[in-house]
Amino acid sequence: MGDHTEAGGMLLKLEAMIGFTGAVPNGLNMHPDRDHFIYPVGCMVIIEDINTRKQEFLSGHTDSVTCISISQTGRYVASGQQTHMGFKADIIIWDYAARTMYATLTLHMVKVEAMAFSPNDVYLATLGGADDGSVVIWNIATKQAICGSPAQVMSAGRTHAITFTNNSDETFVTGGEQTLRVWELDVANRKIRPTDVNMGQIKRVVNCIEFDDKDEFFFCGTTTGDIIAIKLKTKIFQKVGPAKSAFSLGVTALKMLSTGDLLVGAGDGTVCICKGIDQNFKRTKAVAALKGAVSSIALRGQGHQFFVGTNQSNIYSIPMFSTDKTDPALKPELRTTCHYAPVNDITFPSGSSDIYCTCSFQDIRLWDLKRNQELLRITVPNMTCNAVEIMADGTSIISAWDDGRIRAFYPESGKPMYTIEDAHPGGVSALATSQDNTIISGGKEGKVRVWRINKPTYAGDGTTYKLLGTLSEHKAEVTSIKIRRAGNHCVTSCIDGSCIIWDLPNMCRYQMIRVNTLFKYVCYHPMEHQIITAGTDRKIGYYETLDASTVRDLEGSTGSINSLDISHCGDYFVSAGDDKLVKVWKYNEGDTTHIGIGHSASITRAKICPNSRHILSVSADGAILRWSFPH
Repeated sequence: MGDHTEAGGMLLKLEAMIGFTGAVPNGLNMHPDRDHFIYPVGCMVIIEDINTRKQEFLSGHTDSVTCISISQTGRYVASGQQTHMGFKADIIIWDYAARTMYATLTLHMVKVEAMAFSPNDVYLATLGGADDGSVVIWNIATKQAICGSPAQVMSAGRTHAITFTNNSDETFVTGGEQTLRVWELDVANRKIRPTDVNMGQIKRVVNCIEFDDKDEFFFCGTTTGDIIAIKLKTKIFQKVGPAKSAFSLGVTALKMLSTGDLLVGAGDGTVCICKGIDQNFKRTKAVAALKGAVSSIALRGQGHQFFVGTNQSNIYSIPMFSTDKTDPALKPELRTTCHYAPVNDITFPSGSSDIYCTCSFQDIRLWDLKRNQELLRITVPNMTCNAVEIMADGTSIISAWDDGRIRAFYPESGKPMYTIEDAHPGGVSALATSQDNTIISGGKEGKVRVWRINKPTYAGDGTTYKLLGTLSEHKAEVTSIKIRRAGNHCVTSCIDGSCIIWDLPNMCRYQMIRVNTLFKYVCYHPMEHQIITAGTDRKIGYYETLDASTVRDLEGSTGSINSLDISHCGDYFVSAGDDKLVKVWKYNEGDTTHIGIGHSASITRAKICPNSRHILSVSADGAILRWSFPH
């Protein structure tokens, strides 16, 4: 809390993070101490205690983390990132015990694709992405690069995977699109020498690589859904399997078990135990079906329990052996989940800070704030929810969807309550609800509509709604709506450069603000004498509600400001946007007091909890971050 940022202001304290960048191959890792997960969320590396779920944050990357590796001793954790075109991407080696940065290594361009520690913590092998295409060997003790080489011949495609043997610090393997190579490190001459594996007529794209305990064979999961075995000593292809039951959408993760069997994860969400090379990788009946493509498998100890991460940001816990001998199927338990697409909105029930609601592609989720756990998920397949509100009496969740419908759900069960068809033909983009069961909606076509919701009078009656009026002065997408407490006025922001205060009883414009910007958000001050606005001009504007006169402008950001929220006392407000920062401001002075650094993608919404103890921010990478509100 006492640290200052370059932009001025103290650092916000990050309390918790809900998220898991499931698209990172091998992103979910188990530390050798068997008590901690290590995984990426945006530009952060998270260390989470398996038993208490306490989180610790390793912060140092400037963009999304793209790969993670843990040394066999557990002393070091390495993470690589992506960056902008033409710039070099950092690799950070972390001292696990101290939770501090041990070294920063910078050589690869644009993206670090994958990395692996040698078995005795002597070297780190790193693989650059498509714009780099090189393998580099780093000496961990000296923190210097020893040597490097192009990862593949010119005729081959990208290289995706890199893995050291289990017993030699001088041998590792890389694989990818029509490339599979065994490398030998010559430290004395500062060289790495590749030998291409003799595949005969077999052509495969390699996703992942795993060695057996004795380094006699290594196994590669492929995009065609089978496993190939290579003898390390001869570097010659040996076997391919399973013969008739290839995994749909490819084999995306592999782990060798102490029994000699292989634990296989596939792109269709299948997790399966396959027999070893002697039985041609025959699939067993120990199978589980998960949501999302499997991106990583982490064994705990010898594998009596393992954890699986998928690209839909789910983490599953699976015991290795079923207690039911008649049903050997693996029994997954969903441990952690989050949005895997941009989170578009966040809202709290009136006067409550214990739970909150978020929305994204295909779903609305209700969360327990203190436990960071999902309480309810409402799914509408293949649709995107753009905004969500909870009625003041807490009886329904109101949501805005890109198919033009407003959908209401029961908050206890998530079952549909009613649907307003064709509310906005181009899609509903904004919502607000009032104390008197009025819904105001904004559309992508620019219309603002006022709806009266009539609750059922008798048991068995359905909820009905009535369109009270349409306000048609905006010319483009309505981005936010706020209603005065009395319910007689509301204000809407629009990307056509206008904010309009509407007289609701008379269904007409009361005041208009027009600025050369795309307005993204608008808020009433709690005293309702002023509004503040934000948009793509990076400014925060103060305006009088009486006559729409300008009070002041603040330079608020280096990018578009997408969200604002004012504290209940009116003394502070929060802004967030494309600069990936959460900023806390003094309302009257216009000064920044605190800055939150942790998101790796544009922040779409930031809200202060009703009890003013926390700030919640959500972003385009699906993450939800909880900060301590400093005032």
